[in-house]
Amino acid sequence: MDYPNDQAPGAPVRSGIPEHGRVPKYYAVKAQIDRLVDELGEGSPIPTERDLSERFEVARETVRQALRELVLEGKLRRRGRGTVVAGPKLAQPLSLASYTEGVRRQGRTPGRALVTLDRFPCPDALAAETGLTRGEPVWHLERVLLADDERVGLESTYVAEARVPDLDTVFDPDSSFYAYLAERDIVFGDADERIETVLATPREALLIGTPPALPMLLIHRVSRDTAGRPLERVRTLYRGDRFSFTTHLSG
Repeated sequence: MDYPNDQAPGAPVRSGIPEHGRVPKYYAVKAQIDRLVDELGEGSPIPTERDLSERFEVARETVRQALRELVLEGKLRRRGRGTVVAGPKLAQPLSLASYTEGVRRQGRTPGRALVTLDRFPCPDALAAETGLTRGEPVWHLERVLLADDERVGLESTYVAEARVPDLDTVFDPDSSFYAYLAERDIVFGDADERIETVLATPREALLIGTPPALPMLLIHRVSRDTAGRPLERVRTLYRGDRFSFTTHLSG
């Protein structure tokens, strides 16, 4: 198989062209719009569906399908009645670092908007997963994640009340939960993490401000302190069009 000399590392092999060489019309249009996106800067509007259909001599539905895929991939964004070039995805490290640290490293301003903070007896499922005691009081902290005031995710944190009894009175919901723990000399030891792709529920999509059909990256994390005691259980939804994840592996 031949590969273009100018193919970018990590790009689809032969730009996604099947071996039989027949490329779907929408995909050919998508590739041309993608090149146009590379020439424009972040926030620049792209031509209308009508202009693009005339330029590429295809039906508007063909252009519409190409644009839908580029929006889902995070290369374009809907703004009002138009479509603009999106900025680069936020590359979040897979580590015990906080969301705040990851976003700041990329020159963005992190933030959070409180949805709910409540307390209830630890249910069986949460106790079995974390090692907490069934029935002991646990906090549930739910917040929308922000980057430069853009809603990019939704985070639910479960933690035993005994570890942070003043969470409802002292903690600033817009701040880093990990920094709050560090101030109380609570140190992370290790964690188990699982990642999957999902669609947001109607409620989650409304809170994040995305269409329900937009793919999400869902991270489950169960962490423990340096003594091996259960610390937190986190469920975080990240917008698939705005996030990627990085990690370092060694042999």
